[in-house]
Amino acid sequence: MYGTLFIVSTPIGNIKDITLRAIETLKDVDYILCEDTRKTGHLLNEYQISKKMVIFNDFNEERMINTVVGELEKGLRIALVSDAGTPLVSDPGYKLVREAISKNIKIEVIPGASGVIAALAISGLPTDKFLFLGFLPKKDGKREKLLTDTKEAVSKVKSTVIIYESPFRVLKTLAQIKNVFGDVDVVVARELTKMHEETIRGKISEISAKIKPKGEFVILF
Repeated sequence: MYGTLFIVSTPIGNIKDITLRAIETLKDVDYILCEDTRKTGHLLNEYQISKKMVIFNDFNEERMINTVVGELEKGLRIALVSDAGTPLVSDPGYKLVREAISKNIKIEVIPGASGVIAALAISGLPTDKFLFLGFLPKKDGKREKLLTDTKEAVSKVKSTVIIYESPFRVLKTLAQIKNVFGDVDVVVARELTKMHEETIRGKISEISAKIKPKGEFVILF
């Protein structure tokens, strides 16, 4: 009998933002797939969970898939977590889930924290429809094309656009958004649920100087 792959959401900042079901699942599985054993280990220690951790990230996902699926076929119960939030959302795991589905392996999702939804909820922007772009491409030409295509898409289906960004590119990304969309109203959320959580709202030209390029960012407009 096949085992089960559990997709387990973990906190995006505040370590208390984890569900009871997630804790129970992490205690019950045979082992945990994680991006970084230090970060996941900190979470496990907080909730007194002693469990084997196996690295599963963007660099080894391809070569790990067959091994993990093989163990699921043998009946093991395996949890997949990311460093923060819901796995697969701008994080590895999609290819593993797709392969597990093709083998008729049972998959269960343990929902919880998500940076996308947290930022949308606090933004004050329309929440009925949204377009999540994740992290934009690193190359300028591809970034600009994606933003241009997005402008065309939201002209047809009006939606709130959500982007993840690093502190190293947040100001550059805002400048590119301004170049494509004009000096629009944006919301920039930083370090959501953490001690230095901050949400800045206003025109791009008004808020850029107020942004501290530290931490993880979500841009919405």
